[in-house]
Order: sequence, then C-alpha cells, then structure tokens
Amino acid sequence: QVQLIESGGGLVQAGGSLRLSCAASGRTFNNYAMAWFRQAPGKERESVSAVNWSGSTKYYAGSVKGRFTISRDNAKNTVYLQMNSLKPEDTAVYYCAADRTCGLTNPSEPSEYDYWGQGTQVTVSS
Repeated sequence: QVQLIESGGGLVQAGGSLRLSCAASGRTFNNYAMAWFRQAPGKERESVSAVNWSGSTKYYAGSVKGRFTISRDNAKNTVYLQMNSLKPEDTAVYYCAADRTCGLTNPSEPSEYDYWGQGTQVTVSS
C-alpha cells in the first residue's frame, strides 16, 4: 500500500506561483510513475502532468504547458509541481496519483493510477 500526502496549496493572485509537493510512503516509490490531476467544482477530474519513474519522460496537459513543471526526487520519495503564471482557471483541488507501472502508457487517464492522495486546494484570485 502507498500513501500519498499533498501539500503546498493555498491562495495566490493571478500571475503568482505555487509549488505543490506529494510525499509518498513505501520503498517502491522509485518504480512508480507519478501524476498530478485537478478537479474544479462542478467539473470532471482532469490530468495536469505526469512523470515516469526516473524523471526522464514528462507529460503536460496543453492548458499548463510552459507554465507548470513536474519533477521528482526519488531519494525523498517526493514529486513536485511548480506552478507559475497562475490563472483563475487553475483554481481546483489538486491530487497526486501513483501508477505501479514505471512508464507513462496513458498518463492523462485517471484509471491508470492505483493510488491517490486526498488533495490540496489551490485558489487563484483575479
């Protein structure tokens, strides 16, 4: 079993930055692909970004490409999401997810992921 705990959410003005962290328990973190999803009120959960086990392959949704950066530190069992140039439409609960396969087969599909965190709220004011 893997537990994922997100942190770093908060309230920020448009144009600002936030850095989300997701700390994972378990010794097999290195073997997992990791991802960030988000869900705004009244909307479906959507993919934001994903990274393979080594950090060498990354995926970004079109809406965040060029503004968000995903990274991971396997020594710390942590994945990060650096969010710059935030927009009000980025407001959502952000979830961390882990896939027991190490690669990115279908990184934007929620059903690919085996473990989920509880989420952290990100609110961007205009």
